[in-house]
Amino acid sequence: MTRKYFGTDGIRGMANDWPMTAESALRVGMAAGRLFTRGNHRHRVVIGKDTRLSGYMIESALVSGFTSVGMDVFQFGPLPTPAVAMLTRSLRADLGVMISASHNAYHDNGIKLFGPDGYKLSDDQEMQIEALMHNGLDTALAKPDALGRAKRIDDAQARYIEFAKRTLPRHLRLDGLRVVIDCANGAAYKVAPEVLWELGAEVVSIGVDPDGFNINDECGSTSPELLCRKVRELRADIGIALDGDADRVVVADEKGTLVDGDQLMGLIATDWQKRQKLTAPGVVATVMSNLGLERYLKSLDLSLVRTQVGDRYVVEHMRRNGFNLGGEQSGHIVLSDFTTTGDGLVAALQVLGVIAESNKRVSEVCDIFDPLPQLLKNVRYKSGEPLNDKSVRAAIGEAEARLGSSGRLVIRASGTEPLIRVMAEGDDVSLVKAVVDDIVLSLEQVAA
Repeated sequence: MTRKYFGTDGIRGMANDWPMTAESALRVGMAAGRLFTRGNHRHRVVIGKDTRLSGYMIESALVSGFTSVGMDVFQFGPLPTPAVAMLTRSLRADLGVMISASHNAYHDNGIKLFGPDGYKLSDDQEMQIEALMHNGLDTALAKPDALGRAKRIDDAQARYIEFAKRTLPRHLRLDGLRVVIDCANGAAYKVAPEVLWELGAEVVSIGVDPDGFNINDECGSTSPELLCRKVRELRADIGIALDGDADRVVVADEKGTLVDGDQLMGLIATDWQKRQKLTAPGVVATVMSNLGLERYLKSLDLSLVRTQVGDRYVVEHMRRNGFNLGGEQSGHIVLSDFTTTGDGLVAALQVLGVIAESNKRVSEVCDIFDPLPQLLKNVRYKSGEPLNDKSVRAAIGEAEARLGSSGRLVIRASGTEPLIRVMAEGDDVSLVKAVVDDIVLSLEQVAA
């Protein structure tokens, strides 16, 4: 069966346009509720969301779907994705749902589903939900006396705040650190500043005034220019930028220079290796991570294992092979000692812990390796499969031959947008630029 709704990170699209309509959300609720109704106990689902205007519509439709098949619904309101995953387990729910399009603009939205173990659903489970959405929903409807109830949970944010604080080693505090936190006007706008303040930091908060439309709008981890300016302006020690649902993070040092997910993974791996916390001799990342990280980890006798793009695939490999550290260059950092999915705030706390203990500047601590020149360009297309075009395939083959063993080429279709992503890296920056430009030109000719 071909997947029609689910992509690399749940269901995502423009709000009020297929597949992100109220009708689709209703059917998702009914289908997922039916799939996860197992046994005679009273079943429950927890729902969190970010700050998009369309979240109200999607949430109401999901609640209707779940209650119609007999599931009780606990609604958290705005809360980070990793908090929903954590609370799914903590509250012994049968299913967890996050309503968010992560780093996308306000006009998009999405639905992410977590199983009772707090992990994102497998491809097979998503396929089962899609099959049920198309056939069999009528037979899942509960009797009038077995309909589900819905209620708001007022202490969800406080629960997550306490959980996040406990991930910092007990002997450490953040006293004396001036921290700028950019919450992207998203899901962590209340909890992230509170966690940092309660741990002793002097906190300057930006991106904490959501209005339904300004999520990720020139702020957050995908637009960190505001953060960098604020760090320099206030002479802060560090800047931290989350994305709309707070499952990814980037850092700015005291100079306002960005530190990406690869550097953060290198830093945490170094610290955890010293403290003998790594459960496997390496880090799990994706094909997009810089070759410089791979070479650096090798110098520590650690491996870099690569998966396809998507933090869910990183997590799957970590679980199968016993790794407790993984992530993506974009800032999804997965620390399975604490969480079941990427958690931007918890990852930032690990970095802050190293800084607090070292008494060094962030620029000294976070400059872990010299990245190879890497260039990424996106090509938007309207329809079809441009990567199957003969001229495009020929351009890719020629580029791979030119790079040889001195670099890497990664070309893939986005799982959330109609984009082809073209990335190359290598020791020769001019060669990297040339091969990317040649492939982009061939794609543009096909996609036009």
